[in-house]
Amino acid sequence: MTTRKPNTQLRDVIEESGLPYDAVARAVRAVAAECGDHLRTNKSAIAHWVAGTLPSAMTARYLAVALSRLLGRLLAPADIGLDWPEEDEDVGLTLGPDPIDVLLPLWRNEVDRRRLLASSAYSVAAAALPLASVRDAAERTVAARSGTVVGMVEVAAVRDMIGMFSDMDERHGGQHGRTALVQYLRDDVAPLCRARFRTEEARQQMLSAASRGVHLLGWKAYDAGQQGVAQRYYLQSFRLAEESGLVGHDGFVMRTMAMQGLKLRRPEHCLGLAETGLNRAKGRVDSRTEALFRIVHAHTLAKSGQRRTALVEAERARRMLEDAPGDEVPFWGMAWGPPAASVYSRAAKVHETLGDHRAAAEQYGRAAGARPSGTYARIVALDLVASAEMQLKRGGIEQACATWHQALDHMEGVRSARTVKAVRGMRRDLGRFRARGLRCAAELDERAMEYLAGNLPA
Repeated sequence: MTTRKPNTQLRDVIEESGLPYDAVARAVRAVAAECGDHLRTNKSAIAHWVAGTLPSAMTARYLAVALSRLLGRLLAPADIGLDWPEEDEDVGLTLGPDPIDVLLPLWRNEVDRRRLLASSAYSVAAAALPLASVRDAAERTVAARSGTVVGMVEVAAVRDMIGMFSDMDERHGGQHGRTALVQYLRDDVAPLCRARFRTEEARQQMLSAASRGVHLLGWKAYDAGQQGVAQRYYLQSFRLAEESGLVGHDGFVMRTMAMQGLKLRRPEHCLGLAETGLNRAKGRVDSRTEALFRIVHAHTLAKSGQRRTALVEAERARRMLEDAPGDEVPFWGMAWGPPAASVYSRAAKVHETLGDHRAAAEQYGRAAGARPSGTYARIVALDLVASAEMQLKRGGIEQACATWHQALDHMEGVRSARTVKAVRGMRRDLGRFRARGLRCAAELDERAMEYLAGNLPA
């Protein structure tokens, strides 16, 4: 054990509880016993910790959970002065026994987002963590549970709230509601994840719902162009999904991480992530959900230069999608709305990678038409932008301008770094046509400038 200056944070929290040290020690021993750990913590140990002695990391967790129960609010070791300082760039880049412990400092850093973003780069090494995790047969520590009893009613409430945040994200962009989502996950969902559950199903579904919420936070960071932060949230979403034990959910997050790596042109682990995710789901989930896995696998195959295999896999995904239109997709599988739209959009990327711009334009258009535009304004707009880019590559400037106008129609009220980037790219593509005096290009560029003027950084 290491000694340092007196721990005033711990002292103040214990004083707030109104309990003597021996009662706090009993609470710590009770939490440890629930986790199968036998401690001899006594009032003398509590006094030593207040004086500045550091307990073991696991004991610090037990103490934080015990004090959380006594005070009725969620506390992490860092909240009681028992953290072992990490460099900001490492926050979230681990797969620990309890993902909530990893998420709490990440959420605290959201309060000072500039400091977090300054040190949060995408990590190629961290992208491989899920691959190692699914091969790791070591037992994982079970988080201590609080006194709250949670059932499927609470699960339904969390799902409804996360669904609302997701709808708002798709309609208005990732810059809307991010802080509110952090607060909801931290203050409401995290304590429920550490609750006692009426049934094993309730436990699985609550952790899965929490994973979906953290996944949405990652998506919001991604939409803001904050790729390192997004990766950290995806890693912890993966751990929650893995902890839930629901078939396919952890693989679905691996699928997301493969998509991120492809977008960032960091293909080192993308094929492995896509293949492993698919192998954890195929034959064990419904056909429409399996199609979501297969189409991303097809994209990674295309990026790996396996043209023939990629096209076969893309066709298999299409057949699975269309042969089972009535399959019920799990809550976590609806992260991007209707499966058909996701499959068409990713199929377009397969064709784009392989240089078939005609097929890519067609599939992007199908994807845009497969989503309710009122709910999925941002992604419909981005699919239309991508379709226009493919049309332009085939020499159809007037057709591309018409499609870009449709995209801008859907961008009204959307605040997203990705839509802003898309419009800036459109203006660059139009440059040579403006120089020639092409009227449709000039009119579209004027509208694009108006959109950009209304979306200046705050």
